[in-house]
Amino acid sequence: MLIFVTILQLIVGLALATMILFQSGKNRGLSGAIGGTDSYMAKAKSKSFDAKLAKSTKWVGAAFVVLTLVINCMHAAGM
Repeated sequence: MLIFVTILQLIVGLALATMILFQSGKNRGLSGAIGGTDSYMAKAKSKSFDAKLAKSTKWVGAAFVVLTLVINCMHAAGM
C-alpha cells in the first residue's frame, strides 16, 4: 500500500511541476502598467487556459499535500 501511495505522489508531483512550468507570469512589466487591466483580454481571463491551469494547479497541489500527510501517517503507524 505504501508503494502505491508513493508512486501516486510521484506522479502527482511531476504533474504539479509541469503545470507550474506551463503557467505564464503574472508580471507583464512596463506594458502592463501603462495599458492597465481594462482590456478585453483582461475581462476574458477568467475563461482562459491560464485561469483553468491556475485553478487545477491549486487542486493538484492540495492532492500532493494530502498524499504527503498520508505517507507520513503510514510511516508513523509502521506500515
